[in-house]
Amino acid sequence: MLDRDLAAMYETETKVLIQAVKRNIRRFPEDFMFQLSKDEFLFWKSQIVTSKADQKGLRRPPYAFTEQGVAMLSGILNSDIAIDINISIMRAFVAVRRALPLIATQKDIENLRQRVKAPFKSL
Repeated sequence: MLDRDLAAMYETETKVLIQAVKRNIRRFPEDFMFQLSKDEFLFWKSQIVTSKADQKGLRRPPYAFTEQGVAMLSGILNSDIAIDINISIMRAFVAVRRALPLIATQKDIENLRQRVKAPFKSL
């Protein structure tokens, strides 16, 4: 996702989001976030129709965030929605960890398939 879209989602300004990222840059390795190159930026800009009011945010190549970067942002931003999202992410991690013993392995699934197919082999 692009910085401006995330800023809207987290109910903050793009410049505030970028400042928070720069203050916490070690939390954003290149597989969490990267800035579009000048060529990518020009191509992206040519693909969208913008009004003059919207062009203010298009003076520099935007930052793009991966899923992990989006989650990391929720931990460093101070908006109410960012805090709520961060709490939801933490709760989801705990729920997944608790569910792991209940999740079947690939071997379990293959064994089940074989048992289901067995009665039909003679037909």
